[in-house]
Amino acid sequence: MVSRLPWWRTLRRSPGGATPGPIADPGLPSPRLAEKIGYLREIDIFRDLTPAEMDWLQRTTTMFTCEKGQVIYTPGETGEVLFLLKRGRVQIYRLSTEGKKLVVATLEPGTFFGEMALVGQGMYEAFAEALEPSLICALSRNDVVTLLLEKPAVALRLIEVLGERLLHAQLALETLAFKPVPARLATILLHLRRVHGDVIEGISHQELADMAGTLRETTTQTLDEFKAMGWIETGRRRLVIRDAAALQAMADVSRQRPAARP
Repeated sequence: MVSRLPWWRTLRRSPGGATPGPIADPGLPSPRLAEKIGYLREIDIFRDLTPAEMDWLQRTTTMFTCEKGQVIYTPGETGEVLFLLKRGRVQIYRLSTEGKKLVVATLEPGTFFGEMALVGQGMYEAFAEALEPSLICALSRNDVVTLLLEKPAVALRLIEVLGERLLHAQLALETLAFKPVPARLATILLHLRRVHGDVIEGISHQELADMAGTLRETTTQTLDEFKAMGWIETGRRRLVIRDAAALQAMADVSRQRPAARP
């Protein structure tokens, strides 16, 4: 059973509290805060921040941990918050009225998610669930406003990331609408290869099935076919891409549309 994390009731500011007002130089960070700053530096949108600004950011954000299976966000929750994923993986998904799961995205460390209209970020009736033990920071709307007003470079990076996500969502919708299961899985494997390289670890057949919008048994059968053709190798939560060109050819196959009537 998936447990729920009531973050709005349990989270606390990190030691030192938040620095009110504009971003200013608060002095050198203490050793106990160095690890948190290190995590924040790994997030691409913050790469232009100065050491003083990074220190302000770590004092402003709330850091917490999630166990595997914990739900971080559920549909209908109120309040705007931006979550920064430092460690672990988070799955964004929706449930049909029949309880069928459709994965919208699987997020890797160094990215963000949450509900904040200010930056065009929304969960759209989706769940966010930790796929493995994860470390996350949260930023309120007011904190994000302060950051964006004083650091336009961060705003530009947010726009770049959101643009990439929109393109990926459009491609995912096209894949689900027009491609058969083998082509869907090939497309997903190629996407994972761009993120992880030829060796993809930590992703189960059930997760792949959720991404493809199909059954786990169908996913396993299709992966076995790919393996028999020498395109991939599989192990326990481990998959190696052996023939990316063959997968690409399969991914390019679209479902044949009915011929027009004379």
